[in-house]
Formats: sequence, C-alpha cells, structure tokens
Amino acid sequence: MAKEPTKYRAPALDKGLDIIELLAAAPAALSIAEISEGVGRSRGEIFRMLQVLEERDYIARNEGDGSYAITPRLFRLGMEQPPVKNVVETALPVMHRLAGQIEQSCHLVVPSGEQIVVVARIDPPGDIGLVVRVGHRRPMAQATSGLVLLAWQGDAVRDHWLDVVQAHDDSVERKALLRRLTKIREKGYASAPSHVVGGVTDLSAPILEHGHAVCALTVPFIAREGSSIDMAMTVSTLCKAAADISAELG
Repeated sequence: MAKEPTKYRAPALDKGLDIIELLAAAPAALSIAEISEGVGRSRGEIFRMLQVLEERDYIARNEGDGSYAITPRLFRLGMEQPPVKNVVETALPVMHRLAGQIEQSCHLVVPSGEQIVVVARIDPPGDIGLVVRVGHRRPMAQATSGLVLLAWQGDAVRDHWLDVVQAHDDSVERKALLRRLTKIREKGYASAPSHVVGGVTDLSAPILEHGHAVCALTVPFIAREGSSIDMAMTVSTLCKAAADISAELG
C-alpha cells in the first residue's frame, strides 16, 4: 500500500533532516560529495544547510579533510526528556552500588527505533573492565539488552517493534527470535557472548514500569582469575539491582 503524501511540505526542513539522518547512520564522517549523493541533492542545495547545521552544533566538520559528522547535540536534547531523565536519575545510585558489588562496569539502555542506545554508564571500580560509551548504538535484535527490551513488552508493542526491526534487517528470523524471547522472559534475564569483544558475556535484566521494560540494565561480564565474584553471583546482583530500580520507578 502506497504511503499517503503529507499535506504540507517544508523543503528546507526535509533537507536538514535528510542530512542529519544520513550522518547519524554513517559509520564515519562524510564528504560534501558523499552527503550530496546520499540525500539525492546537489552540492548547491545542501551547502547552506550544512553551514546552518554546523553553526547550531548538530554537525561538525573535520579540520583535516572537511568531512562532516553528527555531534551528540540531538542525544543531549533527548536526554532532557522527562521520562528518560527520570529513569537515569533513578537508576544511577543503584548502578553505582551494583558496580561496586560486582567489580564490573554496567550501563543503561533504552530503545531507539530499530536500535538500542546507551544512556548512562558506571565504570568499574578497579583497573580492569569493559566500558561501553554513552551514545553507543546497536541493532535491537543483535544486542542482549535489545532482546530484554523486546521480551518484556505487550504483544502489540513487541509486534510493532519486530516489524520495524525486520524492515531494517530482513535476515531476522521472527519465529526463532520469538522463541528466544520466551526463554529469556522465563529466566528473568538475558545472557549471551558479546558479538563485539571475545571473552565477554553480556548480562542484561529489565527495568519495568507497569510490567513493561522501559530500559535494560546490562553488565559486560569479564571472568577474572582469583575473583570470588563469579557469573552466577553477578546475575543475581544484577537482577536485584534492576528490581530495585523498577520498584523506585513504580
């Protein structure tokens, strides 16, 4: 079914949003020529828009080659939204306690379209640990925390999210994924080897409001020689921390 055209158009706004969305999805900075090709507009059409976006700090230009990259400005604006700000402020004291108890880092993840995004982190108290930067994104179906977010949703919301996920990645097998989500929900948490760093196991538990996951609390667990804190203890402590945050939000 064809998408109905919008009643009103704002060409300049369309142009700016096209540029921002292109740069947000790009793995590296893009040249003017690459941006022009990516948004399907001439250099003359986008040149003034690039200047305005740079002046407003939505994009930044590399001094070396003049290529453009997106800045964290939109992320910072999103973080000021009351729902996100409330969750982060509520979670941070518990996350500090969790990191001290398990001697590992932890981070907080929320959904963002077909992806997850890290909105807060606590570094490990010791010298060794894996830290995931705030603002990091991954496809929802490829992240342990994303699976947790999917597992603790109502049927209608989960089906909609899966539609969005599959629209961006047609390799996702829906039936297999749903079976995995059922098992995660039965366990109460998700555990899987990291897709990014060898020797790391991602552990993630849901933070719930009214029975639905609003975010996921995640620990990139690293087994250390001589440590009395094993994975089983870490899972138990993580789930307790997630439950404590959920209770605070409730």
